[in-house]
Amino acid sequence: MKRIAYFFLPLALALLGLSACKEDDNTVEEFPNWQARNETYFTQAYQQALTASATNPNVKVLHAWSLPASRNQPTDFVVVKVLETGTGTIAPLYTDTAMVHLQGRLIPSTTYTKGKVFVQTWQTETFSPTSNAPQKVSNSQWGVGLGTALMHMHKGDRWQITVPAALTTGIDSRYGIPANSTLVFDVTLAGSYHAGKTSVQLQAKKLIGATE
Repeated sequence: MKRIAYFFLPLALALLGLSACKEDDNTVEEFPNWQARNETYFTQAYQQALTASATNPNVKVLHAWSLPASRNQPTDFVVVKVLETGTGTIAPLYTDTAMVHLQGRLIPSTTYTKGKVFVQTWQTETFSPTSNAPQKVSNSQWGVGLGTALMHMHKGDRWQITVPAALTTGIDSRYGIPANSTLVFDVTLAGSYHAGKTSVQLQAKKLIGATE
């Protein structure tokens, strides 16, 4: 019996190792068919928004500011859903510095059913403007797509902004974003100021109620 046991023990261990190797090889692909899925996701979002924007002022399609008006493919636009409307009256320029609360996600993938978050400025589990300080960003550093949306926002606005991969240049390299990704942002504009203005000057304007 001992001889039989000694014979089967190595065999059992070998089979166990083989089984483990198969389980290790059975890895989950996080971003399958990524380019095609992202193109489809944005095209559908654009088409739905284009229809809805005719009757719903809280849905917008915005043409990328840097492209000629003759360019009118879906990927020449960003899609906006207005979540909250602020009280500001002045929109920042592309060269301005914006104070924002911002979260960026990928579209849903295999294990990230709501989309993987690649950047978030707030520290709390849920967004609260009173518990989190806005971050200072240059409009131009977020690419043409998000920059276009920021140029249409006013202080206090909170928007969901969907940007096609073609308009995200400058973002993907900083956050390790997979190529050909449509990006979905949740952005609240807390204020902005022109190039050359300091944060001290911005604070002074806040005190007299003149800032956007």
